[in-house]
Amino acid sequence: MILIDELNQRLNDLMPKLKELHSVLNIETAKEEIEQLHLKAAEPGFWDDAEKSQKILQKTKSLENKVESDRRLNASAEDVATLIEMYGEEPDDSIIEDIKNELDKMEKKIDELTLSTLLTGEYDSSNAILNFHAGAGGTEAQDWTEMLLRMYIRWGEAHGYKVTLLDSVDGGDAGIKSASVIVEGENAYGYLKSESGIHRLVRISPFDASGSRHTSFSAVEVMPEINEDMSVEVRPEDIKMDVFRSSGAGGQHINKTSSAVRLTHIPTGIVTSCQTQRSQVQNRDYAMKMLIAKLVEIKEREHLSKIEDIKGVQKEIAWGSQIRSYVFMPYTLVKDHRTGFENGNVHAVMDGDLDGFINAYLKALSNGEIAK
Repeated sequence: MILIDELNQRLNDLMPKLKELHSVLNIETAKEEIEQLHLKAAEPGFWDDAEKSQKILQKTKSLENKVESDRRLNASAEDVATLIEMYGEEPDDSIIEDIKNELDKMEKKIDELTLSTLLTGEYDSSNAILNFHAGAGGTEAQDWTEMLLRMYIRWGEAHGYKVTLLDSVDGGDAGIKSASVIVEGENAYGYLKSESGIHRLVRISPFDASGSRHTSFSAVEVMPEINEDMSVEVRPEDIKMDVFRSSGAGGQHINKTSSAVRLTHIPTGIVTSCQTQRSQVQNRDYAMKMLIAKLVEIKEREHLSKIEDIKGVQKEIAWGSQIRSYVFMPYTLVKDHRTGFENGNVHAVMDGDLDGFINAYLKALSNGEIAK
């Protein structure tokens, strides 16, 4: 009976958290807002403005997801209480296992929802655009940049986000010199903003026959996707568009026509490009998304110099400026230098296990322990 009493206590400890989450997430207000949005969607002419209607549908879905998460958690609590009652009437070890599994799921979901309440920034709910730049280290750095790209793709896919490669420039012998992806889904930017900065790798180089240890650097730039009506003004005459033939992965079609697009914002010199979509129009749209995101960043960081804004990388991609170190040799450890969070399973991290680092960053940010 001791074990069932412990499980019952776990459930009792979770109940105040459920009640608090219900309040913090404003579930009752969300239900009312959902009703109002459904009424709007039923109005004649709702689909006449495709952009406006899409925003309303996205907001509705976001609110419905929040309400459904709250409902499922409370239903799980009721199920666990029923299982505990059943065990009291007729003890069965299989029921104990079911209770433990359900409580584990509840605790994990509560942690996720609690963390989401920290995402209160203006753009936290937006999609995220990630740019990767190889730094000091030559071929090693280019290989490291490709490893990071894979890591974030794996993280995004594991969390149900849609990850689309927008642009990629291959390295000379291996890896990539640079790349851009867009991660689409609720709160993508809110979670991934923690990843912006210099990432340092220490390992035995597979490109060095002597087997010596190498240190490499790569920069990850994270920006929110900004809707045009929210952004700074971009005048058509300030944009220079160049088209060129796509290169790299993407199948036969990608190399047949000059569908890749490079946009240059003449007043600032910012350049963005996209070459992975099937049409020139799609490539231009994505390149414009990246350009707008960078221009908004400049507008919001006027205290920085113009050159730093244009590069989109605020520190030199080299020693002394890293936010996180990934050590493969002589020991295995990934350490975030801002929060002190560590994970000794470097291979799991490279497979996308980043939640510990993201959670630690958001909590430290919320507590004022690190600067925004």
